[in-house]
Amino acid sequence: MALGDLIRPLVINALLLRERWGSGVTYNPLSADTAQDPYPEYANLRDRSPVHRSRLMNAWVFSRYADVDTVLRDHRRFSNDPRKRTLNRRQQGALPDPGDYTMLFLDPPDHTRLRALVNKAFTRRAVHSLEPHIRGLMHSLLDAVDPSGFDLMEAVANPLPVIVIAEMLGVPPEDRARFRTWSSRRARLLEPTIGPRERGQGAKAGEALDTYFAPIIQARRAAPESDIVSALAQAEEEGDVLTEREMLNMLRLLLVAGNETTTNLIGNGMLALLRNPDELERLRTDPSLIPSAVEELLRFDSPVQTDFRGALEDCEVNGAPVRRGENVVLLIGSANRDPAVFEEPDRLDVGRSGSSHISFGRGIHHCIGAPLARLEGRIVLEVLLERFSSLRLLDERPAYRGGVVLRGLESLPVAAVPA
Repeated sequence: MALGDLIRPLVINALLLRERWGSGVTYNPLSADTAQDPYPEYANLRDRSPVHRSRLMNAWVFSRYADVDTVLRDHRRFSNDPRKRTLNRRQQGALPDPGDYTMLFLDPPDHTRLRALVNKAFTRRAVHSLEPHIRGLMHSLLDAVDPSGFDLMEAVANPLPVIVIAEMLGVPPEDRARFRTWSSRRARLLEPTIGPRERGQGAKAGEALDTYFAPIIQARRAAPESDIVSALAQAEEEGDVLTEREMLNMLRLLLVAGNETTTNLIGNGMLALLRNPDELERLRTDPSLIPSAVEELLRFDSPVQTDFRGALEDCEVNGAPVRRGENVVLLIGSANRDPAVFEEPDRLDVGRSGSSHISFGRGIHHCIGAPLARLEGRIVLEVLLERFSSLRLLDERPAYRGGVVLRGLESLPVAAVPA
């Protein structure tokens, strides 16, 4: 074992001890218990230290709905650009090349310009026209499973979103496996805790995507087809078009945003329903509840648990004196369980109405792929209930992948009875 591997836990424990002395509670997203179930820790933070100074994260941590919502909406005082945060030496060294920033990490006016252009390629009508095809894909995936025992992640949650986004990008079936690998490695770059090896893999995946798409972009500019690459290549706003670098960055973003988060919605959502069989039976009895169930599943165990901002000026949030350049950690998963907003927030209720979750973000960075994620989530539930008269877990405690930002399952073994 390397010396660094021995020292790192000691440093973490020392920082957490200082946190506990200061506020009586800690926030440790690196622990195995938190990865498996972060919600007790979130509740402790909301109750005892909703404005929490984290030594471990070198940041203010906000866990209540009102504070998370406020910061996400305020792009004038809180930046999504990592270059505008207070980062340690290792984090600074891991920043992408300035020309490699996607729309996700840009502020206005750059973000405004790119968002206006990509909106033209990602319309609600275009997304919903995919419904018959996605439904057919879902049926074909289930045709291949053995109902007596299969991994729902491997059979549905992993392949379905990558097939859909790959087809939208004009990627042929024989390249889907590579796209899944590239997507997984790019998604890990969102995690602030990854090491040099994973960061290198993510960079190489980005380079592979660029090599793959560069000639396709040129071809689509000359001869458009019915895919997003063509729509992006042809998109124009007051004479402005996307450069090739901006196109490549956008395609990198859409691959991850259209794949990883929807995979986690399906996996986390189905686990929640299987652990609450009465709610699953409500959907079977009344399928009209399925759209509201998708929203509830997004709230109950959000695919994106955490977001980050950097303060652009001195300000105050719920009594916290946030200084210019300081980091802010926004616990979306906690905000979605805030009892000040949601009645009995730890109870799954597929018919829940009223206040909306924050799982797709707020403000200018609200997820552009939200309609597609909702569509895929709805179709998955509808087809599973149509195909199977019952579903049950084969593992009561399936493991979650480690991550601070994205929350998703390694596997979800289930058994089903065909309808």
